[in-house]
Amino acid sequence: MRWRDQSGGKAAKTQRRKALKRRVTPKAARHAAAAGKETNVARITRERDEALEQLAATSEVLKVISGSPVDLEPVFSAMLANAVRICEAKFGTLYLRDEGGVTLVASHNAAFAETRRGKSFNPPPGTALGEAYRTKQPARIADLAATRPYKERHPAIVQAVEVGGVRSGISVPLLKGEELLGLIGIFRQEVRPFTGKQVELVKNFAAQAVIAIENTRLLNELRESLQQQTATADVLKVISRSTFDLQAVLDTLVESAARLCGAEMANIWRPRDGGYRHTASYGVTARYKEYLENKEFLNTVVIEPSRGTTVGRVLLERRTVHIHDIQADPDYKLSGLVALGGTRTMLGVPILRQGEPIGVLVLVQSEVRPFTDKQIELATTFADQAAIAIENARLLKELRERTDQVEAQSQEVAKLNQQLEQRVADQVSEIERMSRLRRFLPPQVADLIVASGTEKQLESHRREITALFCDLRGFTGFSESSDPEDVMALLREYHAAIGGIINKYGGTLERYAGDGVMVVFNDPIPVDDPALQAVRMAIEMRAAIGDLIEKWRKLGHDIGFGIGIAHGFATLGTIGFEGRFDYAAIGTVSNVASRLCDEAKAGQILISPRVLMAVEKDVTVETVGDFALKGIRRPLAAHNVIAIKAVS
Repeated sequence: MRWRDQSGGKAAKTQRRKALKRRVTPKAARHAAAAGKETNVARITRERDEALEQLAATSEVLKVISGSPVDLEPVFSAMLANAVRICEAKFGTLYLRDEGGVTLVASHNAAFAETRRGKSFNPPPGTALGEAYRTKQPARIADLAATRPYKERHPAIVQAVEVGGVRSGISVPLLKGEELLGLIGIFRQEVRPFTGKQVELVKNFAAQAVIAIENTRLLNELRESLQQQTATADVLKVISRSTFDLQAVLDTLVESAARLCGAEMANIWRPRDGGYRHTASYGVTARYKEYLENKEFLNTVVIEPSRGTTVGRVLLERRTVHIHDIQADPDYKLSGLVALGGTRTMLGVPILRQGEPIGVLVLVQSEVRPFTDKQIELATTFADQAAIAIENARLLKELRERTDQVEAQSQEVAKLNQQLEQRVADQVSEIERMSRLRRFLPPQVADLIVASGTEKQLESHRREITALFCDLRGFTGFSESSDPEDVMALLREYHAAIGGIINKYGGTLERYAGDGVMVVFNDPIPVDDPALQAVRMAIEMRAAIGDLIEKWRKLGHDIGFGIGIAHGFATLGTIGFEGRFDYAAIGTVSNVASRLCDEAKAGQILISPRVLMAVEKDVTVETVGDFALKGIRRPLAAHNVIAIKAVS
């Protein structure tokens, strides 16, 4: 047995432990590093999966927006469903702002909220909805049951907590600039506050909701405009076809006025037998019983200028009269309307001839619902049409009376009068034709047809032309990242700048397509040196747009401008269908101009070899190179126009 003192033994053990530690430590470190890598991989994988899920949700909502351009309900439903799912929530609600605060228009899994659909209310302070409504900033509430509105037993909050079990919540405002359009609310049934990342996610959905709302608004405005144009055309058509039947015209007019102005009833009053009497009327189906009662009552009424009735007030003041509530108007006296039809809001518009009233158009609502400025303006248009119809009928009546007087003396005079009537009808038809041509064709084409009296120019024909195509570089990216108002403002500036230049050089505007514009020279009006005329116009366009580009650049928009010009033969004429025709140039020359424009860099005016041959003595150019253009068999040599040569 070997002797070893205690101190020596302890020292030896210590040395062995240190040696063992030195051998073990690197291995432990390797294990720790591996575990850290696994943690990072899991985190990155989770973040990737979250990003993909958010991208898929965004794509789904955008797909619904594109598939439902005029119906917001499926857009809001898809948006709320995705937001609730990704944010690990239970409920989702979407409110739009109105005069009384906000109104529920969509919900997800929130039956407790549906009882308030259509009922406007002000979100109370201290809640997520209330704070977002007040500050126009995202707001989070950790526990709705701990808020003051719940403790004070606010009905909507009590219902949310005690019926829906709502606890933690988040609300994000729908903003168009500084204007509050509505609110999105996302809620959980447990106390688990939302994260900042989830706030950003809901903000993204809110931005999509604003896009959908704006798209729907613009489409509705376009639809209303088309409906108004159609209604106006229908009335004018009736006027032209019913020159001897004034009643048919007025019946059509009151129906169109009521339908497009959102009125429940409409009528026209005309002077007869010493006063103004009911002449034409229309009532919507839903109020047909009241309409018949009112019509029967109105047929017994004779009105004179006074403040006691809408018609009398219009005649007295010779201007449009808008009474929001006749029951609250102390001067209104025609109580029979209130008793029979429950009439509340009335709009009276004078039908004037040389400043003097010859009738009154009246629009009626059975509840207090004032007409908008747009509806009043539209009603004024219908009143003007009524004046035209009445005046036409008067003139034709006088004409027929004179004809009857002269007929006994000369059948030849009667024949002349018949010819005059036919000439009037032909003129009405020609006015309609001119209006149609100017609405759907370039001004030069329409004016040429009107001047020549024939539409032969619209037939397909071949002609040697110069085609110019121009558009903005970077416009697609700008439009995708900018508000619709900014995009439309930029396009208005752009079109205004080039539109005047096109008219100055006598070009025919073949088409507008967003930022793309095509101009044709030498058709339908012949032009001397069409290629040089096109190049001169392009140089002036480049200078004008250059000033705008500098302005846009200061606003942070990276936008350029390019032009392509080609010369050759094309087939020209109208394309389209009845009611919607366009004047088009079809052929290789159009394609070459478009392709050269595509190849042009910002500030370049690329011209084809044929254009170069026509203008090289007048302009300075630089060789750009050969381009393989789509649809063109051989590479095409292109040159960039520098400037017009100075006259020596």
